Amino acid sequence: MRTLRLGLLLFAAALAWPAAAAAAATAAEEPATATATSVRLYVFNCGTLSLEDVSAFGIGNDETPVRQLFVPCYLLEHHGADRVRRLLFDAGLPAAIAGQGPVSLEPGVGMHYARSLQDQLTELDLTPADIDYLAFSHLHFDHVGSANLFTAAMHLIQHEEYQAGFVAGDSEFYEQALFAALADSPRQVLYGDHDVFGDDSVRLVSAPGHTPGHQVLLVRLQDPGAVVLSGDLYHFRESRRLRRVPLFNADPEQTLASMDKVEALLQAEDATLWIQHEQALADTLRMAPAYYQ
Repeated sequence: MRTLRLGLLLFAAALAWPAAAAAAATAAEEPATATATSVRLYVFNCGTLSLEDVSAFGIGNDETPVRQLFVPCYLLEHHGADRVRRLLFDAGLPAAIAGQGPVSLEPGVGMHYARSLQDQLTELDLTPADIDYLAFSHLHFDHVGSANLFTAAMHLIQHEEYQAGFVAGDSEFYEQALFAALADSPRQVLYGDHDVFGDDSVRLVSAPGHTPGHQVLLVRLQDPGAVVLSGDLYHFRESRRLRRVPLFNADPEQTLASMDKVEALLQAEDATLWIQHEQALADTLRMAPAYYQ
């Protein structure tokens, strides 16, 4: 009887071994950190800018027919083992103009913002209080338009951008009223690249030049793969192709160095660059409540 039991055990082990081996092989292939499927990227339409003249961007009016810039907001959801954590990257045009129809910013520059970011978040059953982290590519008005709603979130900001926007208060380039409520919010001041969720699935990448503390965002996704959100490193495809620097950038040499850094990052990560203001790109993207994962 003992011999029979031993034979049955060995037979059962033999049957189980292929499945166990396959499971072990799969586990060995999986990284210890979070996989790309643990991150969702939502894209929100947070307005458009219409321009009669684009020469201030370092691009001749005869070099591009583009006169409309898309203004996005992005929500990153990190689905960890214990809970979901959320990062909002950029906050669009000023919330006050949402639903107002076309608005003139200045002669030759118009704005249009159909539905506020807050309303679009509601479609996902979210409120500003559900956002854990807040980061902006920089503090220009078309990237911080709903910033004051997110006072409970941890604000991730490069040291140089904090100094320029909150301390020096350069009124020529920063409309402080749009982010003044964040002055007393939780804040983490950054001194370079930063791994947001601790598993390198979402990384803020320092890319100064457009403003003193400008940053871009690397997101590792399964579909469509790694993506870099450009901030205002580039505004047009031609800006990238021709290495053109806007006339109003804080530091042209830093901008060129940041272009080199980000281009190297794209190559190293086999990543795609999303030029945030590119309307032609926006027309191809899935907008929230749909998402990339």
